[in-house]
Amino acid sequence: MQASRPAPEAALPPGCVLRAATADDLPAIRALVRGARLDPTQLRWPQFRVVACAGQVVACGQLRRFPGAQELGSLVVADGWRGQGLAGALIRQLVAEATQPLYLECQAPLVGLYRRFGFAPVQWRAAPGPLRLKFGLAQALSRLSRQPVAAMAYRGRPA
Repeated sequence: MQASRPAPEAALPPGCVLRAATADDLPAIRALVRGARLDPTQLRWPQFRVVACAGQVVACGQLRRFPGAQELGSLVVADGWRGQGLAGALIRQLVAEATQPLYLECQAPLVGLYRRFGFAPVQWRAAPGPLRLKFGLAQALSRLSRQPVAAMAYRGRPA
């Protein structure tokens, strides 16, 4: 059973809305993910939530489904929109929507961000089935690229 989940909050800048993605959002989602040099695979628009400001998608994130778990992934905020709470709003929404144990993988400098939302670092070997393989491959690649990554699991709101 998952720990209690935070309620989504609507603290977005004026003119911005957090909503489910549509097929029309896929080009913007792809551009955000590629621009952030994140994994461009499994970009299925029905899994995404986006923040649109004045009709333009400026942030996105998704819940990938795996047997026995879900992964919060592809979380990106466009450069000009960072620092305005968009990532936090997306994280809260995606955590609230998760129906299975929730994991993520992030660049090591982002661990502090995710800790604020109830995620805790875990050994990649502790992840269930397909996520274990995915996280293990990412660990190997991160050693080659010298860009450390961390696996994390949702444990609930920190005290």
